[in-house]
Amino acid sequence: MAPEVNPSLLAQFSDELADAVERAGRSVYTVQGGRRQPGSGVAWPGGYIVTADHILFRDFFWIRSGGPRRPPPGAHPFTVRFPEPEQPQEFTVTGADGKNLAATLVGHDASYDLAVLKLAEESALQIGDLAPIGSIRPGNLVFAVGRPTASSVSSSFGAVNAVGERWWTGRGGVIEGYIRADVTMYPGFSGGPLVDVQGRVVGLNSSQLAREHIAIPAAIVDTLVQKLVSGQQVRRAYLGLSSQPTHVPESIRQKAGVDQERGLLVIWVEPESPAEQAGLIVGDVLLRLAGHPVTNGRELLEALTPDRVGKPVQMVVLRGGARQEMTVTPSERG
Repeated sequence: MAPEVNPSLLAQFSDELADAVERAGRSVYTVQGGRRQPGSGVAWPGGYIVTADHILFRDFFWIRSGGPRRPPPGAHPFTVRFPEPEQPQEFTVTGADGKNLAATLVGHDASYDLAVLKLAEESALQIGDLAPIGSIRPGNLVFAVGRPTASSVSSSFGAVNAVGERWWTGRGGVIEGYIRADVTMYPGFSGGPLVDVQGRVVGLNSSQLAREHIAIPAAIVDTLVQKLVSGQQVRRAYLGLSSQPTHVPESIRQKAGVDQERGLLVIWVEPESPAEQAGLIVGDVLLRLAGHPVTNGRELLEALTPDRVGKPVQMVVLRGGARQEMTVTPSERG
């Protein structure tokens, strides 16, 4: 027979979870003023509101250059477009008391889907408690908490299924950790916190960083926030090229003395970029960067860590079926 469940203990546990959401909800704000529907934000130490970049600004997007016709050989077929410069720098946040407060943008970074706001007038923010580093593990129960509208806080409940290290956000950023939990991200939850059963903030939620639910751990968010509020940009290394995965035929591998079956075919090189200065040309196949195999765009971004900015690194390239070693010095992406 299954053990009998004590209804009073279950009710107590349920009340404790509801209390945790209520505590966390005091530091969660509705954020509006962008071109999307309102999202959520969380009051952060230092008197800031931290939220998701994509609810304030239009995402960057790709358009086909030169219309529907096929571009000439070697031409880059797509152009990246960024939000218009006249986008608003002032937003409105609303807390549990229902008061609308003006907030100004302190800094943001689309690749990490992170934005930091500061209230235009001094106000007593209810700062969220940050969970200690290492306090969350697979199996722990957590909540995604949001305030899609000013009327009330909302939550979804689930368990942590992974706590990992470096990952690629899919928006061009590489973050040194993540929390994956099976919580539901309802509309308006982006920018709100992931909290533990004590109501402490363990991470920041976003619906745009990955196809599955991924939260940035609170300690990493805090590091990014400190950079943005101090006027620093999060460093990202770049080469200045476009590429696509390609298969390396066995005959060429044998001739060149390499065993890597896939690489990145260079299809465009930005003028005056680190790639051009290193001597890369359209048609080269990039195999390795700084000792790491690169077989797709994700692996290339992961190899271009911030510490590589301004430092020479070795590349292994196939050109005309011959293996070459070249040196490139990545620049910092503006």
